[in-house]
Amino acid sequence: MRLSIGSRGSKLALWQAHWVRDRLVAAGHEIAIRIIKTTGDKLQNVAPDEPLAASVAQTVAAAGGKGLFIKEIEEALLAREVDVAVHSLKDLPVEQPAGLTLGAVPLREDARDVFIARDGQPLENLPHGARVATSSLRRQTQLRSLRPDLAYVTIRGNLDTRLRKLARGDCEALVLAAAGVHRLGLGERITAYFSFDQMCPAVGQGALGVEIRADDRGAREAVTPLNHPATHQEVRAERALLRRLGGGCQVPIAAHALWEDGQLRLRGLVANLDGTRVIRAQAVGSASDPEALGAAVAEDLLRQGAGEILKALGRM
Repeated sequence: MRLSIGSRGSKLALWQAHWVRDRLVAAGHEIAIRIIKTTGDKLQNVAPDEPLAASVAQTVAAAGGKGLFIKEIEEALLAREVDVAVHSLKDLPVEQPAGLTLGAVPLREDARDVFIARDGQPLENLPHGARVATSSLRRQTQLRSLRPDLAYVTIRGNLDTRLRKLARGDCEALVLAAAGVHRLGLGERITAYFSFDQMCPAVGQGALGVEIRADDRGAREAVTPLNHPATHQEVRAERALLRRLGGGCQVPIAAHALWEDGQLRLRGLVANLDGTRVIRAQAVGSASDPEALGAAVAEDLLRQGAGEILKALGRM
């Protein structure tokens, strides 16, 4: 088949799109990649004092942070301008537009977060007031529960940009997803890996989502061999938890599922912004019904008071 893949233009997004393309080409398909600029890209590429920054920030606020790196690619998919979209699954909202579906979720990369320090010091050895940069509220709240004495600052840009900002002294350390660092061959920059107990990941972190039109049988047949059933079940459980809590990528919600001998072990977390209240829950359930497990862990979090935190954030 001839298929067109829609992708963002960042180095990491293109690595992911080429990874999918190479496997489809090896299966005998003819594949082209089309770069599509998204709202999230515009936000990352403007300085805070530029006029565009204010309008993009308003768009972000109106959207609740959901789908910033997805919307324009999904529009191209629905308009049949591309046939396949490749996303970082953590960026994909749990509610997809009508007519679109996940055609495949390949084997997940490392789902952990990593710590990268300018001078190689681990988190526990950073001096009081050291600046740790991350754009994720989920990471900031969990970091505050570990080291409340540090300064947590927001950082924008792709991985290369963030590493340059670290090198020039904008901060003393970064916290990033291990998957992106690994995929770009920068593993030697990692100072330490966070355990899942220290830092629960974002929903879908480390996984790719291969999105297609629901009625496109040809694209479905082409991408189905890329699917990794265990990973797909894991992320279905995580996304079910997020769906029940009603959160997006800008809310301090975390979840990680692990497939073990036909069962899924799912942990979930909700935290307030200053990290003084961190609610955790976990359960084991059948891999045949990941949505039920996700909903059950979400209900446990709500029973413990997660709803109060989310309401305070204006997300429920």
